[in-house]
Amino acid sequence: MEIKELEIYTSKIDDQIKFYHEVLELEMIKKSGSSVSFKIGNSILKLTYRKECTPYHFAINIPSNREKQALQWLKERVEVLTYEGIETQYFDFWNAYAIYFYDVDKNIVEFIARKKLQKDSNTKFDNNSLLGISEIGIPTSTMVNEYQILNNSTGVKIHSGTLERFCAVGDENGLFILINKEIKKWFPTMDVAMSSDFKIKFSEKGKKYMFIYENEKLHRIA
Repeated sequence: MEIKELEIYTSKIDDQIKFYHEVLELEMIKKSGSSVSFKIGNSILKLTYRKECTPYHFAINIPSNREKQALQWLKERVEVLTYEGIETQYFDFWNAYAIYFYDVDKNIVEFIARKKLQKDSNTKFDNNSLLGISEIGIPTSTMVNEYQILNNSTGVKIHSGTLERFCAVGDENGLFILINKEIKKWFPTMDVAMSSDFKIKFSEKGKKYMFIYENEKLHRIA
């Protein structure tokens, strides 16, 4: 699965533009009065103004061998979120290293180096090293229902976890992270997981799809 575009909402669009364009140095590819789009590898992150909105968690794939360089690059720009004093988290069940930080809206953003993808790089790590958006969190009280909608519409399958507490759906290139918001919070900060609205465009086995997550319900719109 490959995430082509992720649209999330922000009440601080000017501050977010400065953060993503000036702090993370992402290329701004489109801007209007109410939205802005940034290039992240093979993906687009679109931020749209909304007076009231709640935080997200999403992840960005980085080269499989560049977690140490990514950590240093980030530490020059943001405060890295730690867990038990550790800056880089290792997930043995995925064989991946992750680094977390907040953006202006307290969205938890993750850089993740997935060893199984074998997407190594020998160049200096910078903003151009980002490979693409690889995860979007879907906190919900109805994990089974949201999974069935995805699976029935697109054929995407469970990558890891179960439909009780935590379930990653898709593959290492692109994942929907379903969590039971009644019993699980976001790692590594233990922030309350909010069912934040978003729109997403992605491809699966050569077919293109568009979904909207709104009022804690997932809908296919194209």
